[in-house]
Amino acid sequence: MKTMQADVLIIGGGLAGLTQAAVLGEAGAEVIVVDREPPVSQLNENYDGRTTAISFASHRVLQAAGAWDAMRKDSEPILDIRVADGNAPLFLHFATDEDANGEPFGWIIENRLLRHFLFENLKRLDTVRHLAPVEIKEFFSEAGSAGVVLKDGRRLEAPLLIGADGRVSPTRKWLGIGIHEWSYKQNAIVCNVAHRHDHENVAVEHFMSAGPFAVLPMTRSETGEYRSSIVWTVEEKQSAHFLKLSPEKFDAELQKLFGEHLGDVHHVSKPMSYPLRLMHAKKYTGPRTALMAEAAHVIHPIAGQGLNLSMRDIAVLSEIIVDRLKLGLDIGAPAALQTYDRWRRTDTLLMAGFTDVLNRLFSNNLVSVAVMRDLGIGIVDKIPPLKGFFARQAMGLGGKAPRIVREGRL
Repeated sequence: MKTMQADVLIIGGGLAGLTQAAVLGEAGAEVIVVDREPPVSQLNENYDGRTTAISFASHRVLQAAGAWDAMRKDSEPILDIRVADGNAPLFLHFATDEDANGEPFGWIIENRLLRHFLFENLKRLDTVRHLAPVEIKEFFSEAGSAGVVLKDGRRLEAPLLIGADGRVSPTRKWLGIGIHEWSYKQNAIVCNVAHRHDHENVAVEHFMSAGPFAVLPMTRSETGEYRSSIVWTVEEKQSAHFLKLSPEKFDAELQKLFGEHLGDVHHVSKPMSYPLRLMHAKKYTGPRTALMAEAAHVIHPIAGQGLNLSMRDIAVLSEIIVDRLKLGLDIGAPAALQTYDRWRRTDTLLMAGFTDVLNRLFSNNLVSVAVMRDLGIGIVDKIPPLKGFFARQAMGLGGKAPRIVREGRL
């Protein structure tokens, strides 16, 4: 049996796993990242039709991974955010020059392009080995290491194993860690659209009774069309109906939601639907093992914070690992894992609770609740310090920020 060793073994080669591997590789750590799916299949347009809102804090993580410069040209900055409640006249407006010290709130990029740049980025890192596609036969944990045995017979081991293998995480199941989980009975319909008028780098979160309808600014197409990405939350039972509509009827429904401010609208990518759930692991760690990203938490996309929450996992875990490696300390020791668990649990629970309450508060038709919502929007919009607080949260700069986020470095 061939044994491969590294400082860190990452299970899962999705967006979070690839970024984590690159950040550690840039810092000189020996990393093995394994994935069961071939990279070429993950770059297919039908594999993932979503876009990602990369917050200001997350772009610093991607800079530390060495990937940001290459993907910058395909990422459209968010310079304004508008939050509206149904047809109410009041809305909440965030502007970069007023609420973000002139910095973009974030950037929008297609997931397939983000994956492409992360795959390409790993190729230049001599200390990172990317094994895909591979199948895991079994996990193991010993006194000084944890790892997996692959179905082809290879044994992979490291002082620290990171589970970045998604919401049905085999790593989490191996550790026997339970979860808190429930369905929102909502689906998110996503696709890219083209429109006549310039979006002017404005992101819109429009709260409807069935759930939020988000319009996110994208780069222009190769033919010069203005484009945006939508996240259209509908009741679970309505999702199939909308996806079965003819292209013309689907576009007609979109036009109703958009109104006229962007002119004629039509979809330019295949509409896809994703069920919305909340999931939170009861623990983030086990023997020489840390869970991160969707292996540890899944939240409602209402504020576009899903991957950004995972990026903060990466920033914290990388800081702990690199600092301990520099000092010659065991990176898989209980003390290191406890620090990670405590640091990330607070931020994650706050964000999960915030998105859950926000979704429940706005996804209803109760008149009394609507009055309070609109009053709240009006108050926040008139109080600069309060607006600044919410702007910093959207940018990923709230709470105890890790070194990458504060300083842009490890």
